[in-house]
Amino acid sequence: MSLLTNVMDHSLDDGYAEAAERKKAAGASGMPKTLRAKLGLAAGLVLAALVVTVGAAQARVAAPVVAKEREELVDRIGRETEAADELEDSVDELRADVSARQREALKHSGGSASDLVGILSGAVAVHGPGVKLVVNDAKEAASGGDGDPRETSGFSDTGRVRDRDMQRVVNGLWESGAEAVSINGQRLTALSAIRAAGDAILVDNKPLVPPYTVLAVGDGQRLSTRFQDSADGLYLNALQESYGVRTGISVEGDLRLPAAPSVTVRTAQPSTEKSEKGTS
Repeated sequence: MSLLTNVMDHSLDDGYAEAAERKKAAGASGMPKTLRAKLGLAAGLVLAALVVTVGAAQARVAAPVVAKEREELVDRIGRETEAADELEDSVDELRADVSARQREALKHSGGSASDLVGILSGAVAVHGPGVKLVVNDAKEAASGGDGDPRETSGFSDTGRVRDRDMQRVVNGLWESGAEAVSINGQRLTALSAIRAAGDAILVDNKPLVPPYTVLAVGDGQRLSTRFQDSADGLYLNALQESYGVRTGISVEGDLRLPAAPSVTVRTAQPSTEKSEKGTS
């Protein structure tokens, strides 16, 4: 108690108190007394005011220039964006034209099997019964601990849906009997690739954002049952239980899948076996 009382009664150190009393007794103040000191203080104040004034004037003069440059930059961005949109529209038109020509070639060379070839190759739009599978990131994706096997793919959150997850989902649907598959409106073919670029999932180099809606045409109920009982369906269920990945599957009466933007045939050629037999 005596220590606390001493601290409260002598909050200011005795040495500081004595110095303050001596300064007060001598009549010292913070203002300069000599003419030279006063002139130095005045010069310093004038110089500081001059620096502030010049800086404000320069900022005022430069403001219109900066605003003009910003406006020109915004206009340039707008023009380049419009040009990119026009090029993208042109690419879509060319792809549609190529797809139409491919479908026409399939009809001429495929005979009665051309429709089946078009469906299996993804060259034509299809519709029919099937399943709708929605896969989404966890509501609160959190980083896992050390040694977590899902930490090896480059994503920081274990609740994130990754490219290898979607690969297993798609392969599981094909194996379960799907006749045509699309992800977020992107039709998949035998040459489609599902890859990752940073945190984004690419399907045929097109970035997709969650939720990922997978449509699969086939025998709806049978396809749904076989997929959920398969190893890939159980893998997806494990992601839901262990990491909070949100999934939902439903049987649909009529699904519509677009044609693939472009189907490139690298090695296959129309067979001429029938024509050779006919001429022999």
